[in-house]
Amino acid sequence: MGIVLNQSIKNTLITYLGFGIGAINILFLYTNYLTEDYFGLVSYILSTANILMPLMAFGVHNTIIKFYSSFKTRVLQQSFLSLMLLLPLILIIPLALFTHFAYNTIGEWISKKNPITKDFIWLIYITAVAFAYFEVFYAWSKVQLQSVFGNFIKEIFHRVAIMLLLFAHYFKFITVTQFIYSITIVYFLRLIIMAIYAFSLRKPTFRIKHIPNVLSIVKYSALIIIAGSVALIILEVDKFMIGQYIPNLKNVAYYSVAIFIATVIDVPQRAMQQIVNPLTAKYLNAKNYEALSDLYKKSSITLLIISGLILVLILININALYLLLPNNYSEGLFVVFIIGIAKLFNSILGNNNSILFYSNYYRIVLIFGVLVAIITVVSNIVLIPILGLNGAALASFITIFIYNTIKLIFVKVKFKLSPFSIKSGQAIAIILMCFFSFYFWDILEFPIASIILKSGLCSLLFLVAIYKLKLSLDINGMIDSILIKTIKKPSNK
Repeated sequence: MGIVLNQSIKNTLITYLGFGIGAINILFLYTNYLTEDYFGLVSYILSTANILMPLMAFGVHNTIIKFYSSFKTRVLQQSFLSLMLLLPLILIIPLALFTHFAYNTIGEWISKKNPITKDFIWLIYITAVAFAYFEVFYAWSKVQLQSVFGNFIKEIFHRVAIMLLLFAHYFKFITVTQFIYSITIVYFLRLIIMAIYAFSLRKPTFRIKHIPNVLSIVKYSALIIIAGSVALIILEVDKFMIGQYIPNLKNVAYYSVAIFIATVIDVPQRAMQQIVNPLTAKYLNAKNYEALSDLYKKSSITLLIISGLILVLILININALYLLLPNNYSEGLFVVFIIGIAKLFNSILGNNNSILFYSNYYRIVLIFGVLVAIITVVSNIVLIPILGLNGAALASFITIFIYNTIKLIFVKVKFKLSPFSIKSGQAIAIILMCFFSFYFWDILEFPIASIILKSGLCSLLFLVAIYKLKLSLDINGMIDSILIKTIKKPSNK
């Protein structure tokens, strides 16, 4: 876990810095500098583009990680990467033509409930292309076991740029329409920077020589689109469907803030995946199941501890946090709770997704994914008209619970691997203890002081319990390293 922990720590710090900037943007700047409708419109555009991203990428970002380590010569690796640059065009070009000729029809359908969306629909397609090729070049760098710079660009660059754009709009340097167009430009700049970095690590030849199993590679790419789409449908389709079923895009804004708060729980998993994914593919290709099992368990307990602490800190402070936001945004309170628990369930799976996506069983998993995607759409259609935002959150929770349970059982049956141990139960017990110890008291007259005091005391109790029980050797080693450096500093002066 050396390289995993090293790059995971860097990626976690970068990702949290990005989320910190994103928190300022979403919780304070968007909510105060844009009207609720235009904030909802931006969220709607980006969420829909994210849903389309796997289709535009033609699954290439997953294909690179699965197959790259199977090629042993430099020539084959370069030919393979060159092919990966061309495959997305198989769908991007036809979809561009379809969008052009059917633009009015698509526009009428999407803008039925919220007419404000009609003039910006073409931005969804453009942004989806930028998202897609960014992921391709990011995967290009990850298979070189270099994930930190890409993570910096992915998590920080666009958030800083959008912050500057929000200030520019606030001071009336740009109109709200120019602001929305500028966001798409930012994502294209991000793509260009990522491409330059990826090519600096391994230049493509743009000459495709004979690649063994090329049909299997293309077939995998085509099929894995479904898997990528399923994951993003579960994450993003709720915002799209809120926009379709509830008039007034301000509801998308409320929901987006709540989802952002809950998504902070995902940060450690996202950071760890950048380096765990290529390692998982490598172990699978080498049939090194002992190393795979070790990676599975360690990634699970590490993420359970870190994400569990984050979930507790969010939930015990959520009432105070909403006091710092405009009043209407508190309508997302239930959403934070239910989606937060779902995000923790995602985290405790460790590298489960990687095992499935990069194994030979991915076809079966795609069938499960399609069924779950259908459940997602149907549950949103049923629950949103009845329960509004809470219905969308409940639909997502049901979907995530079913999908994750299926994946856990499948890996257990086919690989005889499980991420859980007695330590997992101990970690969950500590999470529950900390939640019930701190949730029911607040100093709501001073919300910032309440958040600082409760977070400090809860974190101390949580980390002491985790350290004493030695639930994770990696986390204990990290704490020991920090303590040793802290103790040594005074003596070195």
